[in-house]
Amino acid sequence: MPRPGRRMRRAESNHRIRVVLVGGHESAEGVELRRIADRIDDAISAGAGRGFHNAVSVALEQGDTVVVVPMTFGRNPTMVADAAKTLKWLKDKHEGRVALTAPFGQPDHLIAWLRRAANGAKAVDAGTALLIVAPPSNPFDEAELHRIAYLVGTNGALGEVGVAIAADEAGVAASVERLHRLGSSRVAVVPAGFAASVPAADADHVGPLMSDAAIIRVVRTRVGDALASLEAGDDGIDDGLMADHGHGYAHSHAFEEAQGGHAHPHGHSHSHQHTHSHAHTHSHSDEHQHAHSDEHQHSDEHPHSHGHSHHHAEDAAGHSAGLHEHN
Repeated sequence: MPRPGRRMRRAESNHRIRVVLVGGHESAEGVELRRIADRIDDAISAGAGRGFHNAVSVALEQGDTVVVVPMTFGRNPTMVADAAKTLKWLKDKHEGRVALTAPFGQPDHLIAWLRRAANGAKAVDAGTALLIVAPPSNPFDEAELHRIAYLVGTNGALGEVGVAIAADEAGVAASVERLHRLGSSRVAVVPAGFAASVPAADADHVGPLMSDAAIIRVVRTRVGDALASLEAGDDGIDDGLMADHGHGYAHSHAFEEAQGGHAHPHGHSHSHQHTHSHAHTHSHSDEHQHAHSDEHQHSDEHPHSHGHSHHHAEDAAGHSAGLHEHN
């Protein structure tokens, strides 16, 4: 995918490549993606649902090859799966011209960028608390953000890292006031997703989480990888359909079996082999410092994030994904 301002190459001489950035609650249902799409030729943004379906349908009817990028840091797997379902239905009429990329990022990437924000806030005032702000979504995605905040704070640069699930300035201000009452001399607020800013009173803004240029570089990488996979016969849709596997309440039959019955059968045609890649997410600042996630830190500027295993998947480190930023 070309740099902003250049046109993308065409998959075939008569096929334009149309990039669709689809978003959910991490981007105000796609609204926060408009400024990104505006800087990429032949790109549009859409919120998940009917608007996304219509945008893809129109592009396909115009003869475009459509590459969809799920714009999530891993906190909205349901949106990825829903997008994949839409594409699976549409691709029957347009085989070979629809592709779904890997998600924009993963939770480890979000942890790394938030740790970078925490380090920046500490440089101004060691008594700063970091407040991570996100709009209301659902209990599971909100709980995931609290987990991420805990990991950001564990052995981190700041002693206090909080979360504000708030839809407006009043909600953010209440969380800011709470942190002040807990003894923080300064509160720095940062969005948890793609918002350019956060509504807040009596707080310092340290967002956006990533620069627009850095976001565009990641999108470019995702699109390039998806086009290469599509040429090899893999449209990425089946992987997307499994994105929310295991998300939400665990489906346990312990109670049913204890009562002597199990009313519904299961016919799983897919395997349940899981590979966790929670390792070594890198974030580079202007000085090319490494800001990794939570544990095993060598210094405040070079903490490493370790999850369940040390499996180094294609994007776990963030380098091949473009989730490191050089300005």
